[in-house]
Amino acid sequence: MSDQLHDRPDSPCIGICSTLFDEVCQGCGRTAMEVANWVFFDEAEKRVIWERITREGTAQRFQPAYLNRQK
Repeated sequence: MSDQLHDRPDSPCIGICSTLFDEVCQGCGRTAMEVANWVFFDEAEKRVIWERITREGTAQRFQPAYLNRQK
């Protein structure tokens, strides 16, 4: 399981933050509270959030256009 954590960046942020206007960031899929407190979460809390936003897959981070730019 720890190998999975090293396969992804520490933060889901992709620099397209919308938490000033939205409760859920359109860029990464985290709530405003999760974005604000990310540095205080332990690895288990971060993993739960990563799993949720990945499963939901609605944030720009998980859209084909963004994923293609990362290759």
